[in-house]
Amino acid sequence: MSEIHEILQSAIERGGSDVFIIPGSCVRLKVSGEVQQLRDTVLRPDDTRRLIKQVYELDNREMDRLTQHGDDDFSFSISGVGRFRCNAYQQRNSLAMVLRVVSLVLPNPQKMHIPDEILRLADFKKGLVLVTGPAASGKSTTLACIIDRINTNRRGHIITIEDPIEFIHAHKASVLSQREIEHDTQSYKTALRAALRQAPDVILLGEMRDFETIQTALTAAETGQLVLSTLHTVGAAKTIDRIIDVFPANQQQQIRVQLSMVLRAVVSQQLLPTVDGGLEPVFEIMLVNSAIQNMIRDAKAHQMDNVIFSGQAEGMRAMDGDIFRLYSEKRITKETALLFAANPEQLRKKLGD
Repeated sequence: MSEIHEILQSAIERGGSDVFIIPGSCVRLKVSGEVQQLRDTVLRPDDTRRLIKQVYELDNREMDRLTQHGDDDFSFSISGVGRFRCNAYQQRNSLAMVLRVVSLVLPNPQKMHIPDEILRLADFKKGLVLVTGPAASGKSTTLACIIDRINTNRRGHIITIEDPIEFIHAHKASVLSQREIEHDTQSYKTALRAALRQAPDVILLGEMRDFETIQTALTAAETGQLVLSTLHTVGAAKTIDRIIDVFPANQQQQIRVQLSMVLRAVVSQQLLPTVDGGLEPVFEIMLVNSAIQNMIRDAKAHQMDNVIFSGQAEGMRAMDGDIFRLYSEKRITKETALLFAANPEQLRKKLGD
């Protein structure tokens, strides 16, 4: 058993989510959002290079991209241990890497505290559904639960395009094609264009990164597929603005009209540290109704919060309302509630501060 094999085995046994292998530090592990020591020995540059080389050997991957470009992102599996996402990079003339532990078992939505209102987004047959939030906020987990619900309940072809693949889905009622950037296809853009010729019913696009990918995703949603994707934004209004701002000024009104017609829902999520040392998600859920459509077309995204707040009966949910729920259940502290709030001053008044 190689040294990296032992490190990753220990990380899984201790319930870690990320492993840090960086020169000048000992091997560290993130558990429930907190970084702690996994080993006592401080790593030298030669040590990190050796461990990184072992990872590349496990994946039968050359180190050319890392040495030429300064960073590399890929995933690999170790039989009997698990699946991992690796980001290797250069820093201070040495090599380092961070390894994300990827569960081989699909997440349980109840254990992950994902509400039914989000799982019901799987019932859409066409259009665009976005799951947004900062890095490491659980977006991939939420999307995996939605995909699994579609896979269980519908007969069709689901195509996932990811960088890298984070959850392995079995064929159930649907048939699945899972494609990984670089391993299976050149880029999101080329894979998405190819997907439109692969008779898809559902397309999961790991991230809408650039102008051409967003444009192709909107077209796919417009032509009858259900497209699921992510953005690194918090809040529906910021998400709409981010999409529109990608396009040149002379195209933005056309894109507003197109987006208003294809968008079905925006879910924003954050992971909050709880009083017992764990992490729990909070969500904003915006379902696109006629009022939201008009606001997208008329460039009035800033008014969406009012519709979300008043649309709870339809299944909508406001971020600060969900944060207040956790605080009322004594799951989080007042400081945490205010730190993650969309409108801290307004929430402060509600908390009686």
